[in-house]
Amino acid sequence: MDNNKACTGKAYTGIDCFRCVAAFLVVAIHTSIFTTYSVQGDMIATRIIARIAVPFFFVTTGFFLSPSYSKDNSRLAKLAKKMSAIYALSIMIYIPINIYNGYFSTEYLLPNIIKDIVFDGTMYHLWYFPAVIIGAAIVWFLTKRFGIKRTFAATLFLYAVGIFGDSLYGISQKIPFAESFYSCIFEVSDYTRNGIFFAPVFIAMGAIICDRNVSISTVKYTVGFAASFILMLAEGIFVHRAGLVRHDSMYIFLIPCTYYLFNLLTFWRGERKTSLRTFSLVVYIIHPLMIVAVRLAAKITGTRKIFIENSVGHYLAVSIFSAIFSLMFTLLWQEIKHRKIKKASSDNMPTTRGQRAWIEINQDNLKHNVQILKNAMPEKCELMAVVKAQAYGHGMYETAVCLNKTGVKAFAVATVDEGIELRRYGICGEILILGYTDVRRAKELRRYKLTQTLISYKYACLLNSQGVDINAHIKIDTGMHRLGIDYRNAKDIEKAFKLKHIHISGIYSHLCVSDSLDADDVAFTQKQINNFRQAIDRIEQSGLAFPKIHIQSSYGLLNYPELKFDYVRAGIALYGVLSSPDDKVRKPLDLRPVLSLKTKVILIRTIEKGEAIGYGRTFTASRRTKIAILPIGYADGIPRSLSCGKGYVMINGKRAYIAGKICMDQTAVDITDIPDVAEGTTATIIGDGILAPTVADNADSISNELLSRIGSRVER
Repeated sequence: MDNNKACTGKAYTGIDCFRCVAAFLVVAIHTSIFTTYSVQGDMIATRIIARIAVPFFFVTTGFFLSPSYSKDNSRLAKLAKKMSAIYALSIMIYIPINIYNGYFSTEYLLPNIIKDIVFDGTMYHLWYFPAVIIGAAIVWFLTKRFGIKRTFAATLFLYAVGIFGDSLYGISQKIPFAESFYSCIFEVSDYTRNGIFFAPVFIAMGAIICDRNVSISTVKYTVGFAASFILMLAEGIFVHRAGLVRHDSMYIFLIPCTYYLFNLLTFWRGERKTSLRTFSLVVYIIHPLMIVAVRLAAKITGTRKIFIENSVGHYLAVSIFSAIFSLMFTLLWQEIKHRKIKKASSDNMPTTRGQRAWIEINQDNLKHNVQILKNAMPEKCELMAVVKAQAYGHGMYETAVCLNKTGVKAFAVATVDEGIELRRYGICGEILILGYTDVRRAKELRRYKLTQTLISYKYACLLNSQGVDINAHIKIDTGMHRLGIDYRNAKDIEKAFKLKHIHISGIYSHLCVSDSLDADDVAFTQKQINNFRQAIDRIEQSGLAFPKIHIQSSYGLLNYPELKFDYVRAGIALYGVLSSPDDKVRKPLDLRPVLSLKTKVILIRTIEKGEAIGYGRTFTASRRTKIAILPIGYADGIPRSLSCGKGYVMINGKRAYIAGKICMDQTAVDITDIPDVAEGTTATIIGDGILAPTVADNADSISNELLSRIGSRVER
């Protein structure tokens, strides 16, 4: 029932679709679908086969909750808050039915209400919600302390305790101390099918599957599911005929059956089916109300024999009513969300302009730059978009999602956390981490299908020792002497290819002066390229599987377009600017700036000749001067070196020079000669003719630094 997603490639379509199957299996349980024709057949269908439905929902929760990979409790808190809200709403829906059934006239009402809310559910199917909250909390905190494998073992023990109060209760009844033990449990909870004994093992199973070796074939899972399914059928029939059953939610072979089924579903990838998640949840919640509605309608219309006394007709009627209601609710809910998104989109500019400072992203220019860069690249060469440091200050989410939709399938980031963030945004394709990742986070690299750079052979060995299969690109040091294995060290490069748990899918280097056309720098760059080719040739001669290779970043393409490799790692050029305004390139391209940085005038004041403003009193008015105060400063990424007239902003199409020193949160500009400036007037820091390279050059920096240092409190 969890609405989270994990996109490590395509979305889990199989899981989304099976939610609906599971929801209607629950409906079958509560309508006893085959009793009119065969009591035995109905028992097999609803008391054995359909019992896989709720465990599936628990496994789904564990799969997407992923306690092994979270550093704080925020995801658990979010799940608990969401489930509690749905549970509370569901309780309110069924209050009229509980009143009609005389629920509130029972003896010991308050203890019973507490017991039902915490364990049994105030309506027979609502037990799922407290169970998922309790079960998730148990798995979460055990995993944090003991790891997921030990946690799974502990939850298996809890399940074993629970099963002897469920389908094997007949055995417990014959053992005095066991009967007393379970009698005490049943004083607190009517069943062992709850959040303590039942839910945890399946939630832990979801986390185990999330961390599984993805190389296992579907054939093994298919055979495993078929075998365990048959064994579960045999087990269920046996315990029912032997009279061991107190309740029939828990079977021994339900665990492997659910495990293999869920694994099979994870191989069915495609488009996200978020509407099915809402639809299945509503079916689960609302179907008992539809049972009442069908019975009432059948009595009124005189169709009892068709829709009440005939179990199949009853099931179909309840399912259809539930489906219609759920479909209407889902469509309404989607429309509400769509309107919210549309309103937020349409209100974005006015709302943002009401804030202190904002960035405007021109996605049309971004798409244009992608196409221009692709046109300049050799045939079969792919664009790898460098989106580290919040996509050079542009906003990682806004940029990466746009790029992914335009067909960009390769991304580069600096850290593992940036890579995880992209996956959580739903970004598909290869994500290369250019920098160092602590080897203790190897599981996260695999979990999110991130590609790690091997910065040295020693590092590669440490990563391999974690015993986790991951993808990697080897970094080759061709002369920059920063990260990578020395291009002359052929043995270490070859040994890296042979590490058991490291799959080498790429090899690359970095050109450190490709932005310069000075003769010495061109010669050095050519030397780096030759060194890289030497390393590549040695790999080819060794007979190793040849990976993708890349060496060009933005300037590598602009100044050395003749190179033919597999990727171009486009960074600053992707965002439509060069690092410095005086940079010359061999292959000029029609690149368009993507980012504009703006703020607004919040205060206008007039100071007299001789008066000073700001820290250090570095600006003294030489005449009667109008000053505009802008709510943006060096904490937002405006270089302090632009103080005292070295930098300027554009207001009403004219330059307003910075007066005095830039503060952490405010900047003063001289607007004496600019007419029609009022509080609320827009001031442009980058954009409207002010190019980032020019601003950066005025600050003795480069565009890369200027853009990537724009603060997070600036709205995007």
